Amino acid sequence: MSKLKLEISKDKVLSALQPIIDPDSGKSVVESGIVSSIVIKESSVGFALEVDINKAEEKEALRKTCENAVRKIDGVSSVTVVMTSSQPGAFSSPRPSPSAKKVQNNNAQLPVGKNIPNVKNIILVASGKGGVGKSTVAVNLARRLSSLGHKVGLVDADIYGPSIPKMLGLKGKPSLDDKNKIIPKESEGIKSVSIGYLIEEDNALVWRASMAIKAMNQLMLGVNWGQLDYLIVDTPPGTGDIQLSLCKSYDINGVVVVSTPQEVALIDVKKAITMFRKINVPILGIVQNMSYFEDDRGKKNYIFGEGGAKNLAKDMDIPFLGEIPIDQNLRESADIGKPADNLLLLDKIALKFKKELEKLNG
Repeated sequence: MSKLKLEISKDKVLSALQPIIDPDSGKSVVESGIVSSIVIKESSVGFALEVDINKAEEKEALRKTCENAVRKIDGVSSVTVVMTSSQPGAFSSPRPSPSAKKVQNNNAQLPVGKNIPNVKNIILVASGKGGVGKSTVAVNLARRLSSLGHKVGLVDADIYGPSIPKMLGLKGKPSLDDKNKIIPKESEGIKSVSIGYLIEEDNALVWRASMAIKAMNQLMLGVNWGQLDYLIVDTPPGTGDIQLSLCKSYDINGVVVVSTPQEVALIDVKKAITMFRKINVPILGIVQNMSYFEDDRGKKNYIFGEGGAKNLAKDMDIPFLGEIPIDQNLRESADIGKPADNLLLLDKIALKFKKELEKLNG
């Protein structure tokens, strides 16, 4: 006999939170209106607590109390509670928590075309579809640019599926400087920030788009980048709110689009290119990943089809930056957080990318 699936509702969440008193107002956290953005996905629950940014540290106990109360609801397997603030302020260093870290709102509403101090070029790495190797290209492009002597930063803007920490072999909370800005972690000369440094590896974020955008802006502006030649931004797959917010809020110098040869991937790539063109973001070029498999005899086997992205680049009048094979070394390097040194094709792609960017910059 199958188990009856327990329904988790917003009313049940609010009922669980009703007895908890907000020390500032003396009222229930529900009645005081500080509970917002309740999201329920199957057995996972997420919501935000609106707090005074100056009291964030002392509100951690309240956050944990709310988290524990909701976890006791029948059928709930995981709870994510974040603290946000409508006041301007810096990113606060989060305390360790088994299910959530707090992200405060800093510069959630940004003027169009904002620059980041001391950053010369902001480059997006995008894809129309997930699973095409976008993060692999972003990390290895950053590595190659760094090896050429450039100062490089890397932002993991894939808030829901951060993979940069794993691919760089980094973990743990970043520190804050004396101005309360994040000090990016550094590996192989690359400075990086990711929401993955602030949450446990197996924890899933259940956030609405507005909360994800706030977090993304923290990772862009709330960081002490120092002097950078390139800030590479690994975006989420698709053409959603994060991409639009990045292009609206910052001066983006260009985007590198990643695809695989299959027609199903190319359909989504066309959509991504069309979106970026509509909002006047220059396309620096297309990289085709998983292009072929080279056997022991040196024969290239195009198991996903041949030349799909290259043909698309020609049809849409976009530079073709190169193709990356299916390579065991590249896969293993991502899994252990080490560079794939034997892929000279990545060096060629980086050089072509630089050439296209120099054309745009005059």
